[in-house]
Amino acid sequence: MTGTFTPTQFINQNGQLAVQGILNGTLTTATGSQPLTNVPVTTTLTNATTNTACKVLSLTLGPLHLDLLGLVVDLNQVNLNITAQPGPGNLLGNLLCSVAGLLDKGVGLQGVVNILNNLLGSLGGLGL
Repeated sequence: MTGTFTPTQFINQNGQLAVQGILNGTLTTATGSQPLTNVPVTTTLTNATTNTACKVLSLTLGPLHLDLLGLVVDLNQVNLNITAQPGPGNLLGNLLCSVAGLLDKGVGLQGVVNILNNLLGSLGGLGL
């Protein structure tokens, strides 16, 4: 099989990211070749995951000065950033990224679908 696939839209198909588009090409078998023209295709994107870390906590503490019965502790500004790394085998990272996304006002998979469709629309406007 040789040819081109032109995506037309992304969809949420039973909780999985899927793409719909048009396939044009040539299917070659032992008995010969057959042209494929404007064949509609829908397929799920099985490896459409990212391993980007999600922000869990960002805390900045200003300078601290403690005097505890003669023990003086001076501490400059401290920046604490905690991120979770999702992926296979990263149980805590997967859990924290899921929990961190609960308050994203329903962005989830449908939000990704909307973003990808907006990108496709923009590319179509550029004549690509």
